[in-house]
Amino acid sequence: MSVESYLEIQKLRKMNVAQLKVKYYEVFGERARSGHKDYLCKKIAWRIQSLAEGGLSERARRRALEIANDADLRVRAPKTSRAGVDGQSTPAVIAKVDDSIQHLIPLPGSYLVREFRGKTHTIKVLDQGFEYEDRRYKSLSGVAREITGVNWNGYTFFGLGGKKKINKADENNNQA
Repeated sequence: MSVESYLEIQKLRKMNVAQLKVKYYEVFGERARSGHKDYLCKKIAWRIQSLAEGGLSERARRRALEIANDADLRVRAPKTSRAGVDGQSTPAVIAKVDDSIQHLIPLPGSYLVREFRGKTHTIKVLDQGFEYEDRRYKSLSGVAREITGVNWNGYTFFGLGGKKKINKADENNNQA
């Protein structure tokens, strides 16, 4: 790495996020979508080094693209269809789950437990939906509605959306 590139990369650590976003725009020609300082530093440093030294070879780019195209990325185990041509069970895609919520859904066979109004509610996660008190529901919101009597976002009610936000009405209901 050249001395100039090294010194330019070292200056990044002393910049604040606003300055890093300006630098990001300079080296990439587009606005940064992140406000995370470490991420911006690393991304900009990579770009500075890439511009100075040429980046990946064409062969490396093609290989990376091949690997990405062949990647079998799954968050859940594949569903199996009926016997295939050779009599063996073959994987089949039934429906595509929205990627933005797929990581929130627990694996089938898991249990969700929520205390509400002094009662503990246990929900079983199924392959297709949820089970609560021997009834099947298509969504967690349906289960939450059954428990509370009002519309709730199921992921929020069961604390699956990241940080749990406590609703004032929920606090009051739990005390009753």
